[in-house]
Amino acid sequence: MNMKKLLFTCLLLAGGITGMEEINAQSVSVTMTTDRGFDNPAIIERMQQNLSKVLTEINAAQKENRHLNMVGLPLNDFAAKSLSMLWANVHFYCDDEEVVDRCWVFEDGYMLRRIPLIITPQGEQFGSGAYQEAVAEFDRNGIVKDFRFGFDAQLSESMERCGPVVELERRMKILSYCDRFRTAYNTKDLDFLQQVFSDDALIITGKVINAKSGEKNTSIPKVIYESQTKQQYLNNLQRAFLRNKWIDVKFSQIGDSGETGGCPGITRSSENPDMYGVRLRQEWNSSNYSDVGYIFLLWDFKDENSPVIHVRTWQPEWVGGEKLPDEEIFTLSDFNL
Repeated sequence: MNMKKLLFTCLLLAGGITGMEEINAQSVSVTMTTDRGFDNPAIIERMQQNLSKVLTEINAAQKENRHLNMVGLPLNDFAAKSLSMLWANVHFYCDDEEVVDRCWVFEDGYMLRRIPLIITPQGEQFGSGAYQEAVAEFDRNGIVKDFRFGFDAQLSESMERCGPVVELERRMKILSYCDRFRTAYNTKDLDFLQQVFSDDALIITGKVINAKSGEKNTSIPKVIYESQTKQQYLNNLQRAFLRNKWIDVKFSQIGDSGETGGCPGITRSSENPDMYGVRLRQEWNSSNYSDVGYIFLLWDFKDENSPVIHVRTWQPEWVGGEKLPDEEIFTLSDFNL
């Protein structure tokens, strides 16, 4: 368990945090570490100050139980919308006076992962717990261009250190878009999901039924699969968004290994090098429904800045009291490219 998450849990159990009135809004400083060879202290200082302003405003808004004041914050339109949608779904704050983490340097900008947040739901428990980690992305000028919930630390470390299936920048791009995909469910962002699924996307969903067996008229649990078009899936998802006060989707674990070794849960097509299969374990929690299962996403990165999903599958983790066998979980090899 992440040390911060463990400490927060211990404080709760010990009665160290007894009510929201005891949480003081605090300013947050940010320190970014960089790899050797990167020498641009001016941009690092600018990003540190910009993210500090954003996190300090989040803490003040949470303390005062108000809307975020976006005026003057160093956010572009996309980041402001993303942060506003997160805030509309659930409030949170950064409980660290100083956030220290690695700055990822890419051709088109920068990224800071593992920003510690404490979720503060009003009136009911939120999803998978009080602790979340956020991701901030910056443009080349140091302006925040995205703010979203991210994978947990253990999962993102697995992605960052994985083998030679893809180069580092592409691997982190995949990670970023999986972050955004997950956050779109949390923020009920149908516009993003409309854009990220290709027009001819195939949506496959498995469900467990009890099939009759000829022997002694018994029932045997089995998984059957139904397919939907993109529009059918989005229509059903919109109804789910309306039924649920909040939704918390979490990617807590990637599959044990890629099909050819290398990066856990990620495989690259040998026929089309722009196609990547990503297999994830998904926990879906909402105000009136929860489930756990495996999803497989077939990403097309032909357009580096606007990748699309051609296939999304979901399968239950458990079938009749037993885990779904690994060989039955969808992977890239199950789809002809």
